[in-house]
Amino acid sequence: MTSPFPPGVRAGWRPRMVALDVDGTVVDRDGVLGRPMADALARVVAAGVPVVLATGRAWHSTRDLVELLGLPKGPTVCSNGAVIVSYPPQEIVQAVTFDPREVIERVESFAPGTLIAVEEIGVGFRLNDHFPEGDLTGELVVQSAEELGALPVTRVILRDPRRSVEEFITLAQHLGLQGVTYFVGWSAWLDIAPEGVNKATALAQVAAGLGIAAEDVLAAGDGRNDIEMLRWAGRGVALPEAPPEVQAAADAVSPPFAEGGLVPELLHWFG
Repeated sequence: MTSPFPPGVRAGWRPRMVALDVDGTVVDRDGVLGRPMADALARVVAAGVPVVLATGRAWHSTRDLVELLGLPKGPTVCSNGAVIVSYPPQEIVQAVTFDPREVIERVESFAPGTLIAVEEIGVGFRLNDHFPEGDLTGELVVQSAEELGALPVTRVILRDPRRSVEEFITLAQHLGLQGVTYFVGWSAWLDIAPEGVNKATALAQVAAGLGIAAEDVLAAGDGRNDIEMLRWAGRGVALPEAPPEVQAAADAVSPPFAEGGLVPELLHWFG
């Protein structure tokens, strides 16, 4: 007899919390939310199970999706775990910061010309020069490197369209910084966060506050910044578009995004 549970899932298991990456997991690469995904998430919400978005996006560019999905009041994890926001109404539950001066100084020395931005929670970014169109949203203020490093920040973003992903990984290694966490994006993009901060650390805090164990969480994502989250959750699901190391961190791989992606997984538990 065929088991009704996916391989590796214990009999009787059911998610008590669903934690989801946003871009490439909930919405497509253009930020469009498909009806099947919206309907599947509505079923999760109707079942009374918390849906927690866990994204590298800043809060100001995540809020509209929270509203579009009609998520009830609850937490959202932003900025790769450095920021936790309860909404609605908006309340910054957590904002972990670090001193960005060493990062900025080393980048300007080792890779001059790299675009640098620091996040202003709920507002936008301060940056040393204009990023490619559409890369950043919100209020964008150009400042000197000294001004960018004047205040503690939740993250530093490095961007150089002239470099490949591999070159950016090399840049991260050569920076040799202590006390920070690196997240290499799909393009020539590098997020630098406070040490020990990632989506999993923030979700662990959220789950604990809800009285939910990690083993009862279903998590899904498609980026390198999802690796810790996929390993932490009781069931981690990667998209097939994810890099090999991300898929290796997951318990299962979904169909391609264009063929439903995470929708069949959600409907398995909440259909």
